[in-house]
Amino acid sequence: MKIMSGNSNLPLARAIAGYLELPLTDAAVRRFADEEIFVEIHENVRGEDVFIVQPTSYPVNDNLMELLIGIDALRRASAKRITAVIPYFGYARQDRKPGPRTPISAKLVANLLTEAGADRVLSVDLHAGQIQGFFDIPTDNLFAAPVMAADIQARYGDQSLMVVSPDVGGVVRARALAKRLDNAPLSIVDKRRDKPGQSEVMNIIGDVKGRACILIDDIIDSGGTLCNAAQALMDEGATSVTAYITHGVLSGAAVSRVTNSALKELVITDSIQATEAAQQSDKIRILTIAPLIGEAIRRIADESSVSSLFD
Repeated sequence: MKIMSGNSNLPLARAIAGYLELPLTDAAVRRFADEEIFVEIHENVRGEDVFIVQPTSYPVNDNLMELLIGIDALRRASAKRITAVIPYFGYARQDRKPGPRTPISAKLVANLLTEAGADRVLSVDLHAGQIQGFFDIPTDNLFAAPVMAADIQARYGDQSLMVVSPDVGGVVRARALAKRLDNAPLSIVDKRRDKPGQSEVMNIIGDVKGRACILIDDIIDSGGTLCNAAQALMDEGATSVTAYITHGVLSGAAVSRVTNSALKELVITDSIQATEAAQQSDKIRILTIAPLIGEAIRRIADESSVSSLFD
């Protein structure tokens, strides 16, 4: 088994390799003068089970091309099996046609990965679980909920908790977390989204008065929805609002928005390498999912159960 990484999130790749007690495969990912990407593998991978770690976060297109070219390089180097480990799957929010003459870009990316030569895909908290069906190769979708639940129990276990979904679509995710927190009660934020990146909280479904609210979601991008939801919960009498989000995209002024919001704390994972602004913010904390991904990789290599990780 070998672990290879692109440039998207080297710290996470090193942590995964450290968990597995393996060195990262010696490879160079560089660019020509015109920004063409070139990948060169400096050690023998013939007949190896290779896992290439590369979240397709900002800059999405560059990181996606690095992944595709890396997979092609491994295939041409005669690797026995190539698993694309994509902690954050870019384009996942384009999983359906929102209107006429629009693409389903998540399916296009799935096709590209398969055609490049990936034999398997491993991701974390896909925006929509059905994206697994876009692939004609085995796909494992890991959940960050166990890591988050352990952290919530350690920090807020003595408080009266309420798990909150920021929209109706996230109820399944919120219910799964609530079950891990000794069947904590569940609340839902009713919101209206007029256009991408803008939403308005209309109503809070559930009694949050006197409770420490835990907002759970898979992605925070601009942060507007989350900050509006936090303010609405505080207005309804919540004692505090903490957000646990798997993928901290945090584009534009998101970090500033979170810092000045009613949120007590925003907890994200290291599926995406945090920006310097996010690392310096007093309200943002980062949980590592390297052991979770590392253990999943070990089980895939050993041909043992991955789903039992979440029992």
